[in-house]
Amino acid sequence: MASVPSVQCFGKKKTGIEDGLRSGEEEVENDEDTGNDHHRWTTPNARRTDFAPETRPRPVRDLILQTNTTHGLKGTTQLTTAQQGKGLIKVNGQPLQLVQPEILRFKAYEPVLIVGADKFAGVDIRVRVTGGGHTSQVYAIRQAIAKSLVAYYQKYVDEHSKNQLKQAFVQYDRTLLVADNRRAEPKKFGGRGARARYQKSYR
Repeated sequence: MASVPSVQCFGKKKTGIEDGLRSGEEEVENDEDTGNDHHRWTTPNARRTDFAPETRPRPVRDLILQTNTTHGLKGTTQLTTAQQGKGLIKVNGQPLQLVQPEILRFKAYEPVLIVGADKFAGVDIRVRVTGGGHTSQVYAIRQAIAKSLVAYYQKYVDEHSKNQLKQAFVQYDRTLLVADNRRAEPKKFGGRGARARYQKSYR
């Protein structure tokens, strides 16, 4: 009886048959009739390349922008998330149609009215705004919507479309994309304000 060849594997002496059976392999003989030389051992879980390419869903495109906007004396902080979707625009979990106060709702709608609702058809924008008053929050919302749309088109669409959106926003109102960086100057001692001084008498 012929001796079974042995192989050295990780410091343990195993026979070729034992190694194949333990790893779930099966023996394949050579095809002498056709002359095809198959491998001695084939693994059932081996990766096959004759399958059609796997179709995977496209990854969700997320773009998170965090900006600080100040309007007046109080600061308003906003966190904007833009992702591929169905054209939803929500502010603090509510649709844009329910932005309060109602008299300033048109201001929040300005980015949509300027470039058209079709530009927002494939983008979902969610804005979370805190701090400040009603006016500063509405101005922060409109700026967040405009900036997130421009950034989304720049990253996922093309540069030409991004430039068209940017030009339309700047032509209407530059503050849609550029925040007002003016701040209230701190009060100093010796007066009731930053520059005003207390009245004094020489006599």
